[in-house]
Amino acid sequence: MTAAAVELRAGDLEGFFQVPFELYPPDSPYVTPMRADLERYLDPARNPLMRDDGGRLTFFTAWRNGRPIGRLTAHTHPSSNARHGVKRCQFGYFDCEDNVETARLLFDAAETFAHAEGCDELVGAFNLTAMQQAGILTEGFENQPYTDMIWGAPHLPRLLEACGYAPVFPMSTFEFDVGPETADALLGDKQRAVLSDPDWTWKPISRSAFKARFEEARQCLNDGFSDNPMFVPLTPAEFDFQAGEMMWIVDPRIACVVHYRGEPAGVVICIPDLNPFQKATRGRIGPMALVHFIRERLRRRRAVIIFYSVKRALHGQGLNGAMLHQVIKALFAGGYRQCGVTWIADENSASLRQMEKLFARRLQRLNLFRKDLR
Repeated sequence: MTAAAVELRAGDLEGFFQVPFELYPPDSPYVTPMRADLERYLDPARNPLMRDDGGRLTFFTAWRNGRPIGRLTAHTHPSSNARHGVKRCQFGYFDCEDNVETARLLFDAAETFAHAEGCDELVGAFNLTAMQQAGILTEGFENQPYTDMIWGAPHLPRLLEACGYAPVFPMSTFEFDVGPETADALLGDKQRAVLSDPDWTWKPISRSAFKARFEEARQCLNDGFSDNPMFVPLTPAEFDFQAGEMMWIVDPRIACVVHYRGEPAGVVICIPDLNPFQKATRGRIGPMALVHFIRERLRRRRAVIIFYSVKRALHGQGLNGAMLHQVIKALFAGGYRQCGVTWIADENSASLRQMEKLFARRLQRLNLFRKDLR
């Protein structure tokens, strides 16, 4: 008996959303984005990467016997290509059955799109905004990810290599235990000097001051990350598109902007881990969503640091350690007991040293995967 043919569809949002539910059992670590968020990300008229930057976007699903069995996005990011001198197309949201031919069908479509856009390489995964989730999981499949972390099946790296993609740019995510000892491990003479100096002032990210604090956070991120590989400064529209809805879930005790002599100097964006809520709702806002939200809020014990950044002119003064010390103290006081840290590249030695000071455990290993299309 011959296998049923695989059909490729472009632009099928509902099928795209359903793919992981068809592939992964309910007890897998996979956590879906909310369907409403996915719809925003995949809409070129709403996503500023396409709407404002001139990027192009497409997405595909593979189907067999009326069942979605694979998915993939492909998009261009003109500002990134101009800043870094590349002709790159990016792929994302790669989930697929363990079948090389299905994966090839998806990637052939993405590579055709990349060629049509004048690109000479396809790299991913990037999921899908300017503040992107990045990477393909290569180790740590058994661990439960935090908000803004990727999870994918163990066969995905093998499928990528079978389609001609090579792993590059290794990264890790981390997890550490929250407690007074962890916070105090970050303190040295520089950090204590920051904490005792009235020139440094601490501003919680509360709902009442959310817009002002988040604009300062954007400025600190853009300045502090300016020299990082692949980074592109975020416009206000891009930052708001990804982070604006944090106003409704932010815990002002655990996120802050620090000012130095009245000017924004550094930021830590730490939020409660929303994955249990998203897992419970299966990514849809329905009649039970509020019940799930309240229940998970009452029993939350995990938070995640999305990013932390210090303006370059103030590097070396101990502010990073001082900020993390204050945030970890606040996490413990608020009842949190574990904290995740989103991806850190292997080449980022300064951030990796901070993880050592926190006695952080490596939660996941990830890589980008790249194919030269020339």
